[in-house]
Amino acid sequence: MTRVLVTGFAPFGGEQVNPSWQAASLLAAEPPTGLGVTAAELPCVFGAALDALRDAVRASAPDLVVCLGQAGGRPAVTVERVAVNIDDARIPDNAGAQPVDEPVIPGGPAAYFSTLPVKACVAALRAAGVPAAVSNTAGTFVCNHVAYGLGHLLATEFPGVRGGFVHVPWAPEQVTDGSAPALEPATVARGLRALLAAAASTPAGQDLRVTEGATH
Repeated sequence: MTRVLVTGFAPFGGEQVNPSWQAASLLAAEPPTGLGVTAAELPCVFGAALDALRDAVRASAPDLVVCLGQAGGRPAVTVERVAVNIDDARIPDNAGAQPVDEPVIPGGPAAYFSTLPVKACVAALRAAGVPAAVSNTAGTFVCNHVAYGLGHLLATEFPGVRGGFVHVPWAPEQVTDGSAPALEPATVARGLRALLAAAASTPAGQDLRVTEGATH
């Protein structure tokens, strides 16, 4: 059985819930056939999130790691292609830290590409009836911090493990006035089950060769 670690974040920015953790919890409760899924909640705190991620990877010994984060305002589940070595926080994290132009990992590479088959993952989400797209920016807040930290962790300490980062939209309860896109966590989880199955079944280094680029 393929072992999968899925992480989500604690609520931040005054929110009462975080749909990334809601979806991660649903995945662990009802994993795809043939996959064993462990869920771990990460604090929305620079530095501490990476400590918690490392602990979760060591404890679960996964074959595959998918970190989830909230991307309020995005209308689709977005599979991140790349994470950059920069923290530049528009708002404070949950510990009040607000780093500006600081590296995630001092001396680390400029960026890490996801080792998930990002285009196959997007295709699987769409086939499950969930809106999805490839994203080329994970921002510069704690989500990118974790996406980059995951890339560094897998490259330096767990080279046989594949992983990447996926952003999910707000949950409906976060936008009750209908002013922004939202997806039910159960819908997100349905799509993510298909994503995990596609990621687990696609050989390392392979992906669909289809256009998912952006002009801006």
